[in-house]
Amino acid sequence: MTDFSELPIRDDLRGERPYGAPQLAVPVQLNVNENPHAPSAALVHDILAEASAAVADANRYPDREFADLRSALAGYLGHGLGAEQLWAANGSNEIFQQFLQAFGGPGRTMLGFDPTYSMYPLLSRITGTEYVGVPRLADFEITAEHAVAAVEAHRPDVVVLCRPNNPTGTGLGLDVIEAVYAATAGMVIVDEAYQEFSEAPSAAGLLPGRERLAISRTMSKAFAFAGIRLGYLAADPAVIDALRIVRLPYHLSGLTQAAARVALRHAPELLATVQDIKRQRDRISASLPGLGYRPYASESNFVLFDGVVDPKRTFQGLLDRGVIVRDIGIPHTLRVTAGTGTETSAFLKALAALPND
Repeated sequence: MTDFSELPIRDDLRGERPYGAPQLAVPVQLNVNENPHAPSAALVHDILAEASAAVADANRYPDREFADLRSALAGYLGHGLGAEQLWAANGSNEIFQQFLQAFGGPGRTMLGFDPTYSMYPLLSRITGTEYVGVPRLADFEITAEHAVAAVEAHRPDVVVLCRPNNPTGTGLGLDVIEAVYAATAGMVIVDEAYQEFSEAPSAAGLLPGRERLAISRTMSKAFAFAGIRLGYLAADPAVIDALRIVRLPYHLSGLTQAAARVALRHAPELLATVQDIKRQRDRISASLPGLGYRPYASESNFVLFDGVVDPKRTFQGLLDRGVIVRDIGIPHTLRVTAGTGTETSAFLKALAALPND
């Protein structure tokens, strides 16, 4: 069998491997920041009803501008946003890909603050954008002064700010976003995939008067819709027009649009699980020191913890006990998603049973 590296693939893709966390059938899955609460029977019923109508019209292309969904997303986000300021795609990763296709590309750079979401460098690479990673400060914090200094040193075309940050859970003040925006002539995109788990206000309130600012969100986490693949973005209408240039025709299927519209109608029910997830997150953080580990402050639905002598050994030990977490490559750390109460108990029990010396 021919290896793809033997094909005339782009030189910058040689040696690369597809992105993806391990997909293993284990009882307690706490590795990819999913919401552990399955959709209710009522939600499933309503989605099937709406999907049935979409399938009945499946011989026709879906609304390529998905006007109804954009209106519903604007209503959910609030802040006086209109449908013309919303965009959606198949997960927030596709949002970022489209954003870089429009505002990045060959000869352009995107600046991020590492460690951060591992897809940023990958999406930069596949769109021909140079990724510049600037190290974070102690405890993975970013101050306005630190961020502005990085922007002034590198003069990027795009700045990405993950808030709360993945994989560390670190929050980010609105003052940092304001300072970064003022310091650059390029685009600034704020990734708020985990915003619903944070007590901090959304950066969407900063959009008025800032036509180069964009806010990315997802329905995968708080809405427990990871399998539906729906990411969305709020920005000035001119930014949305730029994304319409690079999107593929009819990129959002009628079934995806239908499911997302129903989920937004059920938003109060779905978001009710957020409080339980936050309680489990805080329970994990409160329990880890007693087991000899140091949790980092988290505003997301996961906890990164330090003090792991051998992360690979601990990862495997947990896996052997039916619990999968994430080794994200930061020395002496592992990341665990906040699951149900039962899953949290299983994780803490398994971790307590493992040596750490």
